[in-house]
Amino acid sequence: MLAEREIVQRFLETNHQVHPDVVNYIREQDDPALIDSILSQIPSDTLVVSVSHIPGLRRERDGTRFLADPELEVIWGSAGTSGSVSGHEDAAQYFRDRYNQLSSIIRNRITAMPIEALARSPHRYRDAECTIIGIVMEVRATAKGHRLVEIEDTTATINVLFNKSREAMFADAESILPDEVIGVKGKLSGDGNLFFAEQLYRPDIPIKHAPFRSDRPGKAVFISDVHVGSDTFLEDEWHRFADWLQDANAAYLLIAGDLVDGIGIYPGQEHELVIRNIYEQYDVFGEMLASLPSRLRIIAAPGNHDVVRGAEPQPALPAEFTSRFPNNCTLVENPCLLNLQGVRVLMYHGRSIDDMIGLIPGSSYDRPGEIMEQMLKRRHLAPSYGLRTPIAAAKQDRLVIDPIPEILHTGHVHICGITKYRGVLGINTGTWQSQTAFQKQMNVNPTPARAIIVDLETLAPEVKDFNR
Repeated sequence: MLAEREIVQRFLETNHQVHPDVVNYIREQDDPALIDSILSQIPSDTLVVSVSHIPGLRRERDGTRFLADPELEVIWGSAGTSGSVSGHEDAAQYFRDRYNQLSSIIRNRITAMPIEALARSPHRYRDAECTIIGIVMEVRATAKGHRLVEIEDTTATINVLFNKSREAMFADAESILPDEVIGVKGKLSGDGNLFFAEQLYRPDIPIKHAPFRSDRPGKAVFISDVHVGSDTFLEDEWHRFADWLQDANAAYLLIAGDLVDGIGIYPGQEHELVIRNIYEQYDVFGEMLASLPSRLRIIAAPGNHDVVRGAEPQPALPAEFTSRFPNNCTLVENPCLLNLQGVRVLMYHGRSIDDMIGLIPGSSYDRPGEIMEQMLKRRHLAPSYGLRTPIAAAKQDRLVIDPIPEILHTGHVHICGITKYRGVLGINTGTWQSQTAFQKQMNVNPTPARAIIVDLETLAPEVKDFNR
């Protein structure tokens, strides 16, 4: 197999840099002639060889769009669709379903064998290169600084060693999370007890993925974390936003959770509330929505501050709390997948960002876009189970990212961020709450009172700041 360094060196010899996606594609194809084919066709003034320079690689859209409603469709996550959780048996089925969904995505790119086959015939695979797929059970560093990962498929478990001398692969291996699904190409050790990794595969967004765009004009406005009821809610800034919406040509308003501040969410919260009744918080929020233009299609999902269960997927808000909400407001679950004029939007409040920042080296609340990219690489909204993000282990894992959306919309961290990863637009929409005492203690500096507007014909985002 071609090494990363060898591929990069081949391009450097011809005075070209090469994008990491191209390096990974060449390694997956395991075809040295592909480098010469790329170099023979790129324009002479090319500085960085990108995916667009790979011969024969055509951009492909993920699926066909059919709209029951000509403007808005809730593909999944409509009110009342998240079931109850019965117990331990569902948890086993939950991880089995996660493995089946994500391993099938990886198998579209590689041919893998069951782990059990390695244990059954270790002499056969000792010097042979082979590929396995498994769900990560445990990740730890060795005494020499390598990465040792225990993975499991439906047949057996095995320990996989990621050697730190393989720098490009090891950088990815350092971010392997418990409970994510990965593929590994490598060789079995002499005693058959260890698998030496040579290449790491994640479900990921295909490098040839092309997003859909609406065939007619339409703009969507994205916000989250309104926190009505808090003494740090920015009422004046919200009124500026509401006034702007009166004249804006937006058709949709999407709100990704934490509609109100809630009651009893954290110790001492009662001292930071101006509305101490949960029904009144939602009544005020409903009146705020009712004052917005009736032409807007409003879609509102819950977050961890809202009145529904904390475990994800979270049900939509119950009717007893939404009597003041206008008729043009659609209540959905967290997460949900929407279709706006053919553009798929995956809306997720984003509580798992806390876990991922704690597990991925170099991550920061200041850069939520990087975490959204990590979600897309793993094709999962909350890869690690049993940490700060409670997950309802039902028979189906509803947090798998499939199908691929055009837009991933998150919130939770109160910091506005935008990223573009392999055709998917990632947006984190900040908050309508100024810095809280807890955020000040944790040195988190929110970016409040911002809305992100996306043109559905072009998928171009624009940040609108209502602080001024």
